[in-house]
Amino acid sequence: MSLHHSASHHSQYRPHSARPINQSISYGGQPGYGGQSGYSGGQYAPPQYVPQGPPPGADPQLWQWFSAVDTDRSGAITVNELQAALVNGNWTRFDLDTVKMLMNIFDTDRSGTIGFAEFAGLWKYVADWQNVFKHFDRDHSGSIDGLELAQALRSFGYNLSPTILALVEQKYASGPTGGYGPPPGITFDRFVRACVVVKTLSEAFQQQDSDRDGWITINYEQFMKIVLAAP
Repeated sequence: MSLHHSASHHSQYRPHSARPINQSISYGGQPGYGGQSGYSGGQYAPPQYVPQGPPPGADPQLWQWFSAVDTDRSGAITVNELQAALVNGNWTRFDLDTVKMLMNIFDTDRSGTIGFAEFAGLWKYVADWQNVFKHFDRDHSGSIDGLELAQALRSFGYNLSPTILALVEQKYASGPTGGYGPPPGITFDRFVRACVVVKTLSEAFQQQDSDRDGWITINYEQFMKIVLAAP
């Protein structure tokens, strides 16, 4: 069972479970409980989750997708559930680092999971990036090559040198399928992360470059903070 988003064929949510979606869950990652937790008869009685319907005004289709991704019916999506639900155009799972980046961006309450409201923002974010990816995948190969990457970054205002572009391409390109032949290029998930990393590092540099001359003076600790803060 797979769920396809209409924006592009390059990426879609794919629930790991094939069971029918016939249950709904609570909103915002706050499950309801059918009684207080505690001890009963000498054994621990865990709180029981009470399924609820979608929040008022929720998109029914988006709620269905959220429910399908939430395979443990906890009312919130974990990193593992999100990775299992996100696939590239070649049906490979999203890179775990990219999934963690998405979680970090949209886990606004820092709960470690994604509730429905956060999921709605993530869904739109991925759909917007799908359109960008499709636009720059000129040959419709399902991956981004070096030239397409340069065009994409240039359109975002990042005119990287050929040397830096080559490093970005090398870092984020997927390995060859089956271990033979040239690398297939940068898949959708890695393309998103590459662009976000370039943006994050560029903005961090610009914050230090107060006179806008393209040079900064920083110490080792400042350098490490900038690099380690990147997705």
